Amino acid sequence: MTSLPRIGVLIPAHNEERSIGLVLGEIPAGLVHEVVVVDNASTDNTAGAARAAGATVVAAPRPGYGQACLAGLAYYAAQPAGRIPEIIVFLDGDHSDFPAEIPDLLAPILSGAAALVIGSRALGQCEPGALLPQQRFGNWLASRLLRLRYGGTHTDLGPFRAIRADALARLGMADTNYGWTVEMQVKAARLGLPVVEVPVRYRRRIGVSKVSGTVRGTLGAGYKILWTIFKYW
Repeated sequence: MTSLPRIGVLIPAHNEERSIGLVLGEIPAGLVHEVVVVDNASTDNTAGAARAAGATVVAAPRPGYGQACLAGLAYYAAQPAGRIPEIIVFLDGDHSDFPAEIPDLLAPILSGAAALVIGSRALGQCEPGALLPQQRFGNWLASRLLRLRYGGTHTDLGPFRAIRADALARLGMADTNYGWTVEMQVKAARLGLPVVEVPVRYRRRIGVSKVSGTVRGTLGAGYKILWTIFKYW
């Protein structure tokens, strides 16, 4: 493992006390240099559960998926040079992703074939009920628009992804909520960065989704994703 680049895992988490320990326990041992859980305005003991499982906990009191990601990246950037990750893996804290598949996301980056790797649920296996109909339609529509505008083989906006840190810095990420994942893909396409999708498995999350679990969340996410695509069109 000493020959591998430094790998960091960043997990945004809002009220994931029940699931975060399971997620951290499934990350392959010895692969990752530091796991950062960003406690995003949780009202439960997400932070305590994450610390107990061995993660570094960063607080992001302002709600928003993008807010949490930006807080985690700010933490990494403030570390001494020898601790700043060279590759960052983004992973959800609700136990819907399979952390054991992190090596599959890293492989195209390590081989030089990609700067950004998206874990595609559309290409992989989804447990029944894991992706709700509105999620499937939203991913299909957004992916189709991305292919129409930028070409490529976009099939998903999945949050499980890996990216070279130097490439991520070039993107100038700014979105603070639902548009984070599509902003990353749009900006990578505009810069001509090599992007690869790999199939990943997906299971029912623990607890209720903050996005697809409510009408307001679903509509808000859908609007922001489409707005972000057309903003850079």
